[in-house]
Amino acid sequence: MAIYERFAQECFDEHGALLDIEVNYPDDFNFGYDVVDAIARETPDKTALVWCNTKNEEHIFSFSDMKRLSDKCANALLSHDIRQGDKVMVSLKRHYEYWYVAVALHKIGAILVPVTHMLTVEDFAYRLGVTTIRAVVATTEDGVAEKVTEAVQRTVRETAPAPLLFSVKHPAEGFVDLNQAVDKASATLDRIATHATDPMVMYFTSGTTGYPKGVIHDYSYPLAHVVTAKYWQQAEDGGLHFTVSETGWAKASWGKIYGQWLVGSAVMVYDFDNFDPKQLANIINKYKVTSFCAPPTIYRYLVKKGVPEMPSLKHASTAGEYLSPEVFRRFHERTGLYLCEGYGQTETTLLTANFKGMGAVDGSMGRPSPLYDLDLVDAEGNSVPSGKVGEIVIRPKNGRRPLGIFSSYLDNPELYERAWRGGVYHTGDSAYKDENGYFWFHGRFDDIIKSGGFRIGPFEIENILNKHPAVSECCVVGVPDSLRGQAVRAVIVLNNGYETSLALDKEIKDFCNSQLAEYKWIRQIGFVTDIPKTISGKIRKIELKM
Repeated sequence: MAIYERFAQECFDEHGALLDIEVNYPDDFNFGYDVVDAIARETPDKTALVWCNTKNEEHIFSFSDMKRLSDKCANALLSHDIRQGDKVMVSLKRHYEYWYVAVALHKIGAILVPVTHMLTVEDFAYRLGVTTIRAVVATTEDGVAEKVTEAVQRTVRETAPAPLLFSVKHPAEGFVDLNQAVDKASATLDRIATHATDPMVMYFTSGTTGYPKGVIHDYSYPLAHVVTAKYWQQAEDGGLHFTVSETGWAKASWGKIYGQWLVGSAVMVYDFDNFDPKQLANIINKYKVTSFCAPPTIYRYLVKKGVPEMPSLKHASTAGEYLSPEVFRRFHERTGLYLCEGYGQTETTLLTANFKGMGAVDGSMGRPSPLYDLDLVDAEGNSVPSGKVGEIVIRPKNGRRPLGIFSSYLDNPELYERAWRGGVYHTGDSAYKDENGYFWFHGRFDDIIKSGGFRIGPFEIENILNKHPAVSECCVVGVPDSLRGQAVRAVIVLNNGYETSLALDKEIKDFCNSQLAEYKWIRQIGFVTDIPKTISGKIRKIELKM
């Protein structure tokens, strides 16, 4: 019996599709103690993590290993006065250390703040500046430790001490070597009292109308990912699930730890920098991966290069951007597997999907998760009929915040109240529902750009663009791209004295891209004499995407 069954009661239809799920948990539920440690006690040799990298290194961790390493890591952090409620930023790429660091922070009661290693110095400085970060755990690869050091120097404040710095992989000046600290720490850890409503993890979203905002989830959050793992990704007890995401993104919580371990599946991790579709397929075949989840960009590359045989693979899922019918069809022809799309947000867990026991419908977001009461509403908050476009909202069940929905925005109760205006959670996304109950994505209200599996907020890019002396006015949008799904396009009105040219195009790109993480790079520039606006002065981005 998988451990999630201690917390969940399920109801199915005659086809095995999940109709309803009721989740119950103790007030002090803690994923570290009640899932990782519980599995380690009962089945200590059960595989938790299979890790390899491009240097042909390999490590396989059991749940007993994860308990021991997370206990030692917790003691190492406690010895440096990391305590309950402290925010700890973690930038560890796909290093295996991420898993025991995350579990250790959960056990301590500290707040895990994952960030991608691709952040620039400015990105790190912004995140360090908007809240008190007690410590940073950073890889020494790709200059991350150096970027963190510079960001800390920029954000030193008299009102708060500089964060403690811990390095992973190699020693670094000004950093505590966490690998050595863990090796020397005690493996005995008494349970530290936490509450299910305590903050557990905080992700920074992509900014649209402003800079990225902190989204906070509490300790009950992992339990909502049972539906994600078991009924969308179809991770199975004793299987091996592979989600490609880097650990700095919320998708890692969706596919690389919580739901998978709750349903009894091991997690496959391939630590790489440059995407190689052939190598991903080799990993799937070498380790006999049973379920796979990746953004449409990766499936597009696989189809373009020729989908290899992957006989161990039983299920494939995708989310994050548009999936073309051609990719859906060709992947199925080659593997016999349907790509099952899903939808959710950093603020939520999985909201809709092509679930187990339902037919996968090409291009559809699927049907609502049984965890949530979803509705489509018009601008006045009225439900719209099938076939009509409306905003996706979540209605609370029994007047309570649904499981898996964020508990707050960082230091912004007004924004949280706005998201919950009218007694429902507003996703800001629009869709319509067909006569069979399947949802179809229509558009994003917040103009997030989804490129190559990454979520990009235009505001940060526009802010840098406006610093170039040639730029009078600008707008950043996503435009269709055959490989990335969307490419970042900057539409620019020039200041007097400047003329359009290839040289200026390159100059502006170089100016901006040198200050941006690579996944945010401007790929296209369009020079215009005027940016279309509504009568109220709002930019009509829909016209710029055509």
